Amino acid sequence: MATNLKIASIPQIEIDPVTLDIIENALKNTRYEMDAVLYRTAMSPVIREQHDQFPMITDPHGRMIVGQFGSYIAGLLDHWNQTIEPGDVILLSDPYLCGGAISHINDLLVMLPIFYGEGEHRELIGWASMFGHAQDVGGPLPGSLPTNATTIFGEGLRLPPVKIYERGKLNRAVLDIMLNNVRQPEMNRADLMAIIASCRTAEKRVIELCDRFGKDVYLAATQALLDRTYRAMKELIVRNLPEEPQSFEDYVDDDGLGNGPFKMKLTIWREGHEAYFDWTGTDPQAMGPINFYLNESMFKMFIGVYLIMVFDPQILFNDGFYPLLHVTMPKGSLIQPEFPAALGCRTHALTRLFDVLGGALAKRAPEFTTAAGYGTSPYLLYSGYDKDGEFFYLMEINYGGIPGRPIGDGMDGHSWWPLFTNIPTEYLESYYPIRIERYTSIMDSGGAGFHRGGNGIEKIYTFLEPGEISIHDDRWLTPPWGNVGGKPGSRSTKILVRTDGTRKVLPSKCDQIAVEPGDQLIYRTAGGGGWKDSLTRPAEAVQRDVRYGLVSREKALNDYGVVLIDTLDIDMAATEAKRAELAAARGEIKGFDFGPPLEELLANAEVETGLPAPRKPQPVRWAMARAARRERMAQPAEQREVTVD
Repeated sequence: MATNLKIASIPQIEIDPVTLDIIENALKNTRYEMDAVLYRTAMSPVIREQHDQFPMITDPHGRMIVGQFGSYIAGLLDHWNQTIEPGDVILLSDPYLCGGAISHINDLLVMLPIFYGEGEHRELIGWASMFGHAQDVGGPLPGSLPTNATTIFGEGLRLPPVKIYERGKLNRAVLDIMLNNVRQPEMNRADLMAIIASCRTAEKRVIELCDRFGKDVYLAATQALLDRTYRAMKELIVRNLPEEPQSFEDYVDDDGLGNGPFKMKLTIWREGHEAYFDWTGTDPQAMGPINFYLNESMFKMFIGVYLIMVFDPQILFNDGFYPLLHVTMPKGSLIQPEFPAALGCRTHALTRLFDVLGGALAKRAPEFTTAAGYGTSPYLLYSGYDKDGEFFYLMEINYGGIPGRPIGDGMDGHSWWPLFTNIPTEYLESYYPIRIERYTSIMDSGGAGFHRGGNGIEKIYTFLEPGEISIHDDRWLTPPWGNVGGKPGSRSTKILVRTDGTRKVLPSKCDQIAVEPGDQLIYRTAGGGGWKDSLTRPAEAVQRDVRYGLVSREKALNDYGVVLIDTLDIDMAATEAKRAELAAARGEIKGFDFGPPLEELLANAEVETGLPAPRKPQPVRWAMARAARRERMAQPAEQREVTVD
């Protein structure tokens, strides 16, 4: 830790409820003001339009008070051996040097210390931080997300923690090195400066709160907010987590190199007010770039987000509940890979994490948890040179079906991360050589249920310039499962249609697919699983879905037992008879409906999807050797085996 750093202590004083409420909401508003500053000054569509960025404000000890991903400041300070002074801004982009606080090198992470007072009375009172996805950070392919990377060295530029500003002065050497390695330096510079401006906005607002209420009151309020979330989470844990260990597992379909599926397994239980989450049983790390270097604090925040959103959305997200959670993540596994494992496609494991967490929680409270969603962050990357010889590069994040939920139907074509938004078609067609022929939900792709799973989306692109495309997606093999009687959602698929009419199914993860003007890509994402027995869904709701084009008459009949005549009116007598027939044929309702067994999915993969089944994953030899060496070195010297090469 920096030796010069004077960290403010948090006074033990009572904060009245009105003052606490004002400070809490001021910090919440500041967190959204950080977003607003970023959206108005960034250039890349992935940040400016899709909002792939995450802000945070912490207390003096680096604990997140408001934000999204949980704090990583304390881990950074443990290894920081330089000074930290007013005007400093720290930048990094290497996941392995921040314990996975960012999970791939495209994320530019900025940390800005907030000081209060003058001279010898100046103290660190908190941090403002934000990270955002840079569209390109160098490496062999535009976008720096190669699906065939086998180490992080094959992905792009890795920045260690460095002061991009020191005492308010820009470190031009670092900035020049960074921009010299990327394909669109103007865009990267604008995005980075926008992130820094957002953090400076938070710094200004926190200082204003200290001026208004006094430093001691402000700091005591941050502790009170942490304590309040701690107390609330204790109750959520007792009410919703089992004392007996419950396990659940799901799969990432493949690693981009033809290997898969990769199992993710989680076991959860509680002891008193404290909760335990054990990832033992998760498959070893992949050779391809689907590894997710999971930060422990980040995972704790994911747990909190899930529990709070499902059971009590009024609770403030912050780090206050972290002492209640205990996490085991095996080294060398898919979620704790050994350096230098590739990480560029980690979103598949990141989103599957939520499916596994929800499945494990459903063992105790099935009526209060969701089914599985579309299970990834589907990317389309398109790059090339236009008719004027200018380089273009588009990265778009697509969406899919949100699972059926206790509170209602899953949303159609929505992001798994709530604050993400789509890039408007008008923006795409104005700034890129591309035309959007169709953008709609896919009829029948949501799993049937009392609450229907959301439909996936179909987006048809026509490419107007020669170039290359890359695709990142998943759930092409294993469907999103249904819960408490709900049925699985549909799987994803990608079809390239050439100008001569030939059609080719593309892998869910692929790079450097050449396209010519007039070629089209049909991009279909997965639907969400259904929640609860579809035969109990009100017939009027099914009728409405058919009229809106979300569900076909055939699915209404076969999955919901609703008989519609030609005018789409309900034949109630026929519906009652059909539902009784389906219920008798179905038998006992499944707790989870995964669709066909994995062995059957693999056996039928090529016939059903047009793609060959993935190969059984093989352990990464160098990762195994490194893990074995670490295990040997942890033993007493006299017990270590001596080997001779």
